[in-house]
Amino acid sequence: MADSEVTALEHAPGLKHHFDDTEQQLESSTLGMWVFLLTEIMFFGGMFGGYTVYRNLYPDAFASSSRYMNIPIGAFNTAVLICSSLTMALAVRAAQLGNKKVLIWFLVFTLILGCVFLGLKVVEYHEKWVDHHIPGPGFRYEDARYFHQAQILFFLYFAMTGMHAMHMVVGAGLLTTLIIMAARNRFSAAWYTPVEMIGLYWHFVDIVWIFLFPLLYLIGRTK
Repeated sequence: MADSEVTALEHAPGLKHHFDDTEQQLESSTLGMWVFLLTEIMFFGGMFGGYTVYRNLYPDAFASSSRYMNIPIGAFNTAVLICSSLTMALAVRAAQLGNKKVLIWFLVFTLILGCVFLGLKVVEYHEKWVDHHIPGPGFRYEDARYFHQAQILFFLYFAMTGMHAMHMVVGAGLLTTLIIMAARNRFSAAWYTPVEMIGLYWHFVDIVWIFLFPLLYLIGRTK
């Protein structure tokens, strides 16, 4: 390899020393992210599996409990996350084009939408606290027939939405890091791998909610 080629590789933006070129580095990062997301799918899959089992065991109790889910907030949050996926995709596109200003704006929009989602989730959790729908000694339920079974649904509700919210908090931290890096001119059209990888993570978290919303809020709902 000529000295000029070695120099070019050594000074490629963001290229780590153990990769031959930026293309190989991007492929490795993408593979690593998909492997990580696969483990996340298995993690959430276990909770979805538990939900399916108990829903089949106690369909009437679960249908009764679903009345206490706040559909307007859940639906609005669904729209919020769909919009955040769009702004994240536009951020990745801006990074590919090397447009720093647009990249920062779309990352900020995505972060704001994520914070809106989390804020509304806090409102929902507060409602459950006020209504004594937190599983445990203080749990209360109108229909005594489903008292114990209803606790299972609310436990699954808090477990599934709580873990999703934790992933959203992590995503917000990652977005903040990207904004700081972009402001410091760390990205260019030649290197934007972190933006694309975190974009994949964000889309995954959004997709999980797309499944959670109908399962917890809509399916089998009674008036």
